[in-house]
Amino acid sequence: MTRPRPTLRTRLTLLYTGLFALCGAIVVAVSYTLVAQLGAPVQGHGNDTRSSGGSLVSSVLAQCKVALGSAHPNKRFAAKCNSYLQHLGAQQQRDLTLSHLLRYSLITLAVVIALAAILGWILSGRALRPVHQVTAAARAASEHNLSARIAPAGPRDELRELAETFDEMLGRLQDAFESQQRFIANASHELRTPLAVMGATVDVVLGNPASTRGDMRAMAADIRAAVDHAEHLISALLILARNERGLTVHEQVDLATAAEDVLDTAGLGDRRAHATLEPAVISGDPVLAERLIANLVDNAARYNHAAGDIWISTGTTAASSQLTVSNTGPVISPADADRIFQPFQRLSDRTSHDGSGLGLAIVASIAAIHGGDVTARPRDDGGLTVTVTIPSAGPLAGLAQADASGWNAGA
Repeated sequence: MTRPRPTLRTRLTLLYTGLFALCGAIVVAVSYTLVAQLGAPVQGHGNDTRSSGGSLVSSVLAQCKVALGSAHPNKRFAAKCNSYLQHLGAQQQRDLTLSHLLRYSLITLAVVIALAAILGWILSGRALRPVHQVTAAARAASEHNLSARIAPAGPRDELRELAETFDEMLGRLQDAFESQQRFIANASHELRTPLAVMGATVDVVLGNPASTRGDMRAMAADIRAAVDHAEHLISALLILARNERGLTVHEQVDLATAAEDVLDTAGLGDRRAHATLEPAVISGDPVLAERLIANLVDNAARYNHAAGDIWISTGTTAASSQLTVSNTGPVISPADADRIFQPFQRLSDRTSHDGSGLGLAIVASIAAIHGGDVTARPRDDGGLTVTVTIPSAGPLAGLAQADASGWNAGA
């Protein structure tokens, strides 16, 4: 069985106490040494007498007692005895002083170490309070309570910076979690629609005993259309899910060449395309880049007037490559233009058209994983201008150049 590890607060308290005890012991040792050296006897008979042992001291004291107690003492010997006795008294007083100094210093050090341990425990608890708040918020977040915040106060130090960073992370997690919940709810609703259509079609035909072969074929056609819609929706959802993992392919892609390929195969109907394609090279996934352009062109054709116009252009400005797709169509307000890149967001005048509601969301997702962004601006006379900006891959030398001459005149 593994032994329980002491808490961080305990370890910090032990560390503070140990360092204080070490510093205190050094102070006591230095103080004792300095005091002992200040009272050390000078070189002479005092040292010799002390070093000769207790028997010699006793013998000298006995001789001095006899000499000083006699009726006619030897003056020179008596002077030496008086000097020796004074020196011996001073030596004993010094030893007693050092003994008291050491004893009281050690007692004081022990008391102060105990106080240091208590204060270290209190101060470490105050210092670690933001960490406990972060831990509590993390536990709450693990229970899907992402609205809890630490809101740290006090001096702006490393722990407060940690708490503020954690609050920002919780904010981003909450936004992502709520966005995911909305996305799942909308996806479930969108997937339920073709299933409901298929179920209702089958129920109507099978519930009618007089259903003819033509009714069966019409039912099959309706189911086929619903299946195609569901398949398109699932494919779009998978693209968005894959984009969450980030970009896995890094190749040089010329947006002008990709736009040419899309326009060659796009079903524009009676819409007229006008292209101005200049080299715009990025580093990324060629398939996703072509999908981005195809979705923009499809959106421009789908939400357009009959015999309307579509303008597509590519180019490089500063260190960025730009793709712009504009179209004619109904007038759109700036507020509506700001939300069309959200999944399943359809404008009020677009609900009558077919579509999954994910085309422009996929455009925004592809632009984001390539390090770029996308903006939408309503045109004054109706329609929309969508601009995608992605960092350029570098020099264009050696890359395929777009043959824009055929498109500049209009398709």
